[in-house]
Amino acid sequence: MSRTSSPPARTPTGRFGRWHLSAICLSIGLAIVSIRPSVAADTLLWFSDGRPTATARKAADLLASAAEDGLNANDYGADLLRNAIENAASGHAPANDTVIQLERSLTSATRRYLADLHYGRIDPQQLGEKYSGVSGQRSDPDTWLISAIADDRLPEAVRSVKPQLAQYHELREVLARYRQLVGNPAWQKALPVPADGKLQPGQPYAGISILNLRLKVLGDLPANGVLPTLYEGRLVDSVKSFQERHGLTPDGVVGKGTLEQLNVTPEARVRQLELALERLRWTPLLQAPRAIVVNIPEFRVRAYEVRDGKVEMKVAMNIIVGNASKTRTPIYDAEMRFVEFSPYWNVPPSIARDETLPKLRREPSYFDQQGFEFVGRDGKVVSGYSEASLDAVQRGEMRIRQKPGAKNALGDIKFIFPNSDNIYLHHTPTPQLFKRDRRDFSHGCIRVEEPVALAKFVLADEPEWTEERIVQAMTKGRSATLRLKEPFPVVIAYSTAVFRDGRIHFFPDIYGQDKVLDDALARHSQSLRASNKMEIGLKSNH
Repeated sequence: MSRTSSPPARTPTGRFGRWHLSAICLSIGLAIVSIRPSVAADTLLWFSDGRPTATARKAADLLASAAEDGLNANDYGADLLRNAIENAASGHAPANDTVIQLERSLTSATRRYLADLHYGRIDPQQLGEKYSGVSGQRSDPDTWLISAIADDRLPEAVRSVKPQLAQYHELREVLARYRQLVGNPAWQKALPVPADGKLQPGQPYAGISILNLRLKVLGDLPANGVLPTLYEGRLVDSVKSFQERHGLTPDGVVGKGTLEQLNVTPEARVRQLELALERLRWTPLLQAPRAIVVNIPEFRVRAYEVRDGKVEMKVAMNIIVGNASKTRTPIYDAEMRFVEFSPYWNVPPSIARDETLPKLRREPSYFDQQGFEFVGRDGKVVSGYSEASLDAVQRGEMRIRQKPGAKNALGDIKFIFPNSDNIYLHHTPTPQLFKRDRRDFSHGCIRVEEPVALAKFVLADEPEWTEERIVQAMTKGRSATLRLKEPFPVVIAYSTAVFRDGRIHFFPDIYGQDKVLDDALARHSQSLRASNKMEIGLKSNH
């Protein structure tokens, strides 16, 4: 349960840094038409006999439709380019230098669009999200572009570079539906606060007509229902459905949390979906035959198998993550390599200084109650409590360790994927916390609700580890570490919009990462928009 805080932003490096720099260069005209060595610099891709080709018009239309994938068409100067192409296609033939400049602008915008669709617009390292990178050989947007133009398959190329994930395509469809809800009369007025702060089933409610309409529009209430005079029946059931989709206890009581979510506008949900699509472009999901994926805002972990191109979810359960205000769980990926049964818990120095030592000085009996012991730098174990040992821990000369047992903070199993933050998955002696709606209670590590089910998945390739043997090892009370024969990825992800069980689910931005991404994208768009207006706008009036 390592204490950790939100990682600092970093400058772009490696695989994302190269493309981020390329996009910036292209947007200000520093990189012109350098498709690949086999194509001459003066080769025209979009013009024939001084006029734009049908492929050029297709490209402009695709750029204009960028919003369908949660991108910003203005980032590519879509309207400016489409107007310029229409002007070049009619009237007097454009001057040669106008053709060349428009050729360059369309090439730059289209290759950036392809790269953005595939890799995303933002380097996740800038957000403190430390993904190691996509495995395997990376494709070059120039290769996609020249091949698509040569084969007259630009729309097909665009489809092929999008993330080939069911979640991506499902969120994309939901985005289209929510765009249609923008401006809907159901959100013209905010729902009023109930008279006593909570709306209970059977009570009258001044906002019942608005609530009824809003839930019908969202799909939680059947469209053919009759408006009730009291808050009861199907309207209560529809609120329970809404609560389940928003990470709330489905009790049908409209309290503060439910009211807040009900009053979120379609415009805000559209942005939430756009950010979720952006993250799917660079979160390294399902790139191996087996994977564990944690989604922090959802407080859920899932285990997947990929066989013959088909993805099957094998395990899903609730989790507890790092506290949002103090000890956030970092966002990154690593490889699951070890399972430790009946683990010791070495109390991290920060937790020892801030929590354990003060507690022990106030209540020395807490030492034996929790099964603690002291361990020196030489590995020597001191079982008894003493003020001298506490002072040695304070000086960093000893550490506090909790023995395996019923009160061990890690429960009876620990799943280890080595990382610099010392974060891991583990069980817990306080399972009652899994009943809470919001579950950010840990010091950074991730507590799992069903450790045996997760252990069965982790050890699925090792048939000698039956469920019975796993349970025996967990309850033995003697620590033992097993190295996996085949390591596999663990991905700590962050998405506040998830399509599951045939419905869209939204979750609060508990770590503020959506806000960080939204701000980064706004800066990105602002820098591109200014250069697009100057580069394309001036040329279209040439």
